[in-house]
This record gives sequence, C-alpha cells and structure tokens, in this order.
Amino acid sequence: MKLSGFTFVRNAIKYGYPVEASIRSLLPLVDEMIVCVGQSEDDTEALIRSINSEKIRIVNTVWDENLKQGGAVLAEETNKAMDATAADSDWLFYIQADEVLHEQDHDTIRQAMLRYLEDKKVEGLLFNYLHFYGSYRYIGDGRKWYSKEIRVIRNDKQIRSYLDAQGFRWKDGRKLNVKLIDANIHHYGWVRNPLKMFQKLKEVGKLWGGNDDQGKETGLKTAERYDYSNIDSVTAFKGTHPAVMESLVKQEDWDADLEISRKKFKNSKHRLLYFLWKTFGWRPFEYSNYKRI
Repeated sequence: MKLSGFTFVRNAIKYGYPVEASIRSLLPLVDEMIVCVGQSEDDTEALIRSINSEKIRIVNTVWDENLKQGGAVLAEETNKAMDATAADSDWLFYIQADEVLHEQDHDTIRQAMLRYLEDKKVEGLLFNYLHFYGSYRYIGDGRKWYSKEIRVIRNDKQIRSYLDAQGFRWKDGRKLNVKLIDANIHHYGWVRNPLKMFQKLKEVGKLWGGNDDQGKETGLKTAERYDYSNIDSVTAFKGTHPAVMESLVKQEDWDADLEISRKKFKNSKHRLLYFLWKTFGWRPFEYSNYKRI
C-alpha cells in the first residue's frame, strides 16, 4: 500500500500557520508529501525546506487572485497539490496548513486504509474534528463548527476539492461514500495571538471577494486585535496535543478572555441543538459533504 500526503500554504510565518507541525505530523504515515507553496511575503518555502525530509516535494504555485468567490482559489490550490501526487499511490491524505495529526492515531489510520484498500465502495475516510479556539486550552463546541470531514481519499483525479477546500466530491458533484474512523484532526486555525489573528482574518477575507464573513461573525476590533470573547460556546480541552505541537503550545502568551460557563447562542433553536449534541451525541440537521456507508 502506498500513501501520498498533500497540502498547500502561503505566508505561513506572516499569519501564524502551524504548517511545519502539520507536515511533520503526517510524514511518518506517508511515502511522499506534496507541498504547494504559493508566492509568499515571508520565508514560507525556507520553513518547509528546513523540515529536511526526502519525502517532501515542493511545488511552487501562483494563486489566481481572480478566484475570490467563496474561497475558490483554496480549492484550486488543493487540486494542484493533489494532481502532483504519485500516480501509483493507493490513498491520498489531505491536511490543511492549520491541521495536525496526533501520533496516537497513526496506527488506527494505517489499519483503516489497509482494511478498506480492496473495498472499492469506500471512496474516502472520515475524521472527527477538534476545533481549538482562542487558546490551546479550549475547544469551540457550538453549531458553527463542523464535527467531521474527509481527509483520506482514493487516488482518483476525478475527485476534486469542493467549494472552499473543506472537503471533496466527484467531478459530477456526487458525494463520496466514506467510512468514519476513530481518529481526530486537531484544527488550530483559530488559535493565535490576537494581533496575528486579526491580520490573518483580514487576509482570509479577501479570498471571499473581500467580505470577511468570519470577522463579521465574531468581531474584528479597530485596535487591530481579534476579540475572542464573542463566541457562542467553548469547552475545556482535557486531552493531549500532538507532540509536534509542544513548542507552540508552550509559546502561548496571551489571554483569550473566555468563560466556559457563559453561552451566547443566537436563539433557542441553537441552544436546543447544543443540548441534544452534548446530552445524546446527536447533531440533527448538520451539513455533511459526504455519504457515510
């Protein structure tokens, strides 16, 4: 069985993407790692090269600034990385620049790929998500966060990145048939110093046609510091971070000003949905970009 990993990144240092930890977390599993590096205003490429692994192959790309509707440029960059993977790989593992695997899940992932290798009905593997918010000590657990997404797919280039690169579908728009596995993706996209988070969200907003929807939802401050406090719900993280994240976790030097007991649901419906999830593990009406089999 052969496995290719792939990702893309631009301005990783400037905007605080933990891409080095992301790539390192995947390297023990893969036979090759494709990294599409967009034209950057910092030393992103040098950072990737400093990992110093023979498995890594860098592909230099230029982002199409015209693809700003709905973050389409992110899907295009994902597809560029996917198309550069080896033709003889059985599975492809996609990881975004702010996502990290825990080493404790490596064996589970490997065994799942072996188990479903010859079962062609299984077109991808579905992972659970931990969305860290404001601090490495908290997880966002309201309805705004997706609980699962596809990260391992068959090596079939008829599969394409979907919309803003959150997941995948077939070229004709059909959802992939997937199996849920007992492994987590640690998502750190919302953990940064408030100053860097403010700058990152301003940049990300440009990829949606200049409208920073994320910033509007939770509030960018004129003082150029991101306000983490305006979130519907967070809970304490009681697990362990991946080993490759240890140094970044230790560098946290800001106060996110979060209160676990304070909930800010926009309406009673969201409060009820939260109750059903926390009490019964049921998430009715949750959007799913896949078909579980």
